Amino acid sequence: MDEMPVLVDKRAGYWAVTLNRPQRLNAFTGAMHAALMRVFAEAEDSSCRAMLLTGAGRGFCAGQDFSDELAKGDIGDTIDRYYNPLLRKLRALPFPTVAAVNGVAAGAGANLALACDIVLAARSASFTQAFAKIGLVPDSGGTWLLRRLAGAARARGLLLLAEPLPAEKAESWGLIWKAVDDDKLISEADKMCATFGRGPTFGFAQIKRALDAAETNDFSAQLDVERDLQREAGASPDYKEGVRAFMEKRAPVFTGKRS
Repeated sequence: MDEMPVLVDKRAGYWAVTLNRPQRLNAFTGAMHAALMRVFAEAEDSSCRAMLLTGAGRGFCAGQDFSDELAKGDIGDTIDRYYNPLLRKLRALPFPTVAAVNGVAAGAGANLALACDIVLAARSASFTQAFAKIGLVPDSGGTWLLRRLAGAARARGLLLLAEPLPAEKAESWGLIWKAVDDDKLISEADKMCATFGRGPTFGFAQIKRALDAAETNDFSAQLDVERDLQREAGASPDYKEGVRAFMEKRAPVFTGKRS
């Protein structure tokens, strides 16, 4: 049995979460799913204001570990009980999430990274939708994410050909935020999360809600969503502090709280 398949470092304002099965390229097991769900739930109910997600060793996450019990039963049941709840929880976290992809991100591992709000990748990293190579359908949100991030033609190519996509091409296609030098990946992700950890967390959460709503709304409906979310953000102490700091020509000190 794996010991501590997920490591958590609770830093000032944010948590650094590391998938910790480097001998298996951090491939998913039932234990890893359970550990990640606990971390996400705990972070949501705590003072955590941002999350960095990365992998130990030479890879981010290689997808499902086929030697684990999860791979030996009904795949649909495994997705329903483990993958779907995990991805839904990640997408719903009320603060910014940053993936630092440090090597191979394949299958569900690639989609775990792409489900984060911001994706940084080492230049040596790659993203592979490997499902078609073994006769499976992309899961963990892959068909939804790729279609929206890369466009219809590129999504079909990535999903049907199952070829690795290098980090720099992923950046040029708009799939990720940025590709960075390997030795700068974690420091840049840390810096970004530290900035988020000092920021207006409730406002960030409202931005995430607005973007999610925009996926299905028409323009007029989205204007109404923006109005409603702006009303809530405008009543927050961070908005008042932001205006005061602007008028006083100083850096704001945000609490991240709704009220």
